Amino acid sequence: MTEDKEELGASLFSRSLDLMEDDPLEEIFALNLGDFISEYLISEDLANKIGKDVKDKTTKLKSQLKELISIYSLDNTLCVLGFSSQDEYVVYNSIAKTLTQILDVDACHIYLTKDFTKGLNVDDNKALALVGSSIDFDEDIYAKKLGYTEDDKSIVLKAFKTLEKIQIKDVSQIDNFIPKYELKEFDVKSLAVVPMHNNAYVVGVIVIENYKEKTIKRAYMNLLETIGRLFGTSMHLQKAIEKTEALIAEDSIFAEELQHARAELTALIGDLGIQQQAFVEKLAKAVDEKGQYKVAHSQNTADLSKKLCKQLGLNEKTTDLVYYAGLLQNIGKITLPESLFANKGKLSKEEWEKLQNHPNVGVNLLMNINFLSEVIPYIHYHKERWDGGGEPEGLKGNSIPFGSRIIAVADAYTAMTSDRSYRNAMDKDEALRIIKEEAGIKWDPVVVNALFEVVNG
Repeated sequence: MTEDKEELGASLFSRSLDLMEDDPLEEIFALNLGDFISEYLISEDLANKIGKDVKDKTTKLKSQLKELISIYSLDNTLCVLGFSSQDEYVVYNSIAKTLTQILDVDACHIYLTKDFTKGLNVDDNKALALVGSSIDFDEDIYAKKLGYTEDDKSIVLKAFKTLEKIQIKDVSQIDNFIPKYELKEFDVKSLAVVPMHNNAYVVGVIVIENYKEKTIKRAYMNLLETIGRLFGTSMHLQKAIEKTEALIAEDSIFAEELQHARAELTALIGDLGIQQQAFVEKLAKAVDEKGQYKVAHSQNTADLSKKLCKQLGLNEKTTDLVYYAGLLQNIGKITLPESLFANKGKLSKEEWEKLQNHPNVGVNLLMNINFLSEVIPYIHYHKERWDGGGEPEGLKGNSIPFGSRIIAVADAYTAMTSDRSYRNAMDKDEALRIIKEEAGIKWDPVVVNALFEVVNG
């Protein structure tokens, strides 16, 4: 932020205080959105539009709301709304299958309230309707109209109503597990149910099942809970956007109604940003859990990457992107079985190929999460080498994205100085010596020099 902007006050929008009389929410909106400029990269164009004096308050409010909607539309949030036909619900099957891989479980089912099941023929009495499953069916599962009514005594409905996650190690010990034959639930021995919600606004539940008694690890449950909140917040935001679009279309509308809609949208956008960051951090912890690190390797790599960015004088936006990329540089491992990482002996050819290709798996996952799209290049190329002998493209020297070069050094140092299941950690000096020897071969010499400054500083 320049000195001129700093003189204007607490945010880039402080100048708006004198531009809209008798509207204290205008400055609140301005201050909130000022945070989004730095944290979530809202455009300068939007900043300037909000800061201009518009005589017609209603026109100005509608303009602001249109800008917010254009930024946080369906294409720019982690959302699965807008479906109009049954065929489009296949995305929920994909989500369910991915969760079984991530959590290393046997089955996953996703239920939504009727408000979010457009395009499906759902019975009027259903409180929850099945929209996705990890199980492959030979017939049209939606034709069976599976779900739960308000009067059901199921453990699934209990989690939905109480907004509390529930985990049952042995379902034979409870009376309120009602298995559904179509979902092979008569084989279920243990389960977990996590509501998808944003505070009191609940949109559905995620059901995780195992065919043997098994307790899901805390890191995985935390991730699942965060996913539930992220979907709940995103879907709540999209509903608010639909309602706001209807208000904007009205010719006769009171400014107070538009102000209320603006306050609701900005609050939800703030919640979405918080949930997105929590999702990244919980996902990183789950990766470390599956990779059987004895320390928070991904978090430590991200923290060191941030310090290297500051040492190298990089701007705040780039530093944030590198930090997220550092958290997620091993993201591909999340879809591989834990047994692969527990193997201390010689890996099979197939196992080796799975490990070798894990960065590409991770990139594919991140490409489907739009708010993380800018970190993809840093992750994709962090296995490149300074001498051009790396993967996946064999890039050399400065052709490798700078963020990738930073993550590579941070990852190497953190890995060397951390205990693993198959070896003890190196001491700091030994790790620095090895990295120094490989500067100009594996690593960018400039980044290596920054590492020495950070570690020894």
